[in-house]
Amino acid sequence: MPANVQTDQPKMTMQIKQTSRGAIAYCVAAAQAITTEWFDVGFWQQQAAVTGSSKGRYTTWFVKPAPEASQSEAQVDSDSEWVLRHYYRGGLIEKLSKDKYLFTGLHQTRAMAELTLLTQLFNEGFAVPKPIAANVVRSGLHYRADIIIERVAGAQDLVAKLSTEIMTDQQWRQLGTCIAKFHQRGVYHADLNAKNILITDDEFYLIDFDRGEFRTPNAKWQAANLERLLRSFNKEKGKLPALAFTTSNWQELLKGYSKP
Repeated sequence: MPANVQTDQPKMTMQIKQTSRGAIAYCVAAAQAITTEWFDVGFWQQQAAVTGSSKGRYTTWFVKPAPEASQSEAQVDSDSEWVLRHYYRGGLIEKLSKDKYLFTGLHQTRAMAELTLLTQLFNEGFAVPKPIAANVVRSGLHYRADIIIERVAGAQDLVAKLSTEIMTDQQWRQLGTCIAKFHQRGVYHADLNAKNILITDDEFYLIDFDRGEFRTPNAKWQAANLERLLRSFNKEKGKLPALAFTTSNWQELLKGYSKP
């Protein structure tokens, strides 16, 4: 089993409670106190609990858990941080609707699907962030959604890492092995790129499983997943020539991938 959680840690299960306009799902007992306002960054700003942010096309917020959670005896570490992310559309359809999706059922929503996948992977010991909660707000035939996960302590994404220092051949092989284990389990990551891989002192994590799913292992989609990651490294290298990524590094990654 991949190292990430203690094997004697209780399994996490998703619980769902209805709200006036939708539903909230939570995976840690402490989060049962959660309300829809927890998914609004304004709530955390009022509590002076925003600790940082990550800016891509849109902003992802880092916050300290609410007192109801951090003081609980449940599965929330008082020193932990949470990541709050709203779901936004991309591509051409973004011009028509920035963050509204067609509602076809609660468990088919982006947020519930991602939380469910993360919960399964976390329970199986894969190196993914701890899932906390998800929020779905309906408006007629459409919905908007948010997710909260636990921030991986001491981690940085690979672009940040490689912009300041190199990774050893062993680390590149370790990364390849990590990805191979996900693929062998049939985990399809819809956006496997250098910014969606985190590194700590001793482990790699995959993050952002929006539109991810379990699939029957197949060489075709697995190879396409790797090719997407390679394009990402090359794109980042084009933007930052000093990025510590070379063809040799990629070959080491493939060695680890082929011998997990």
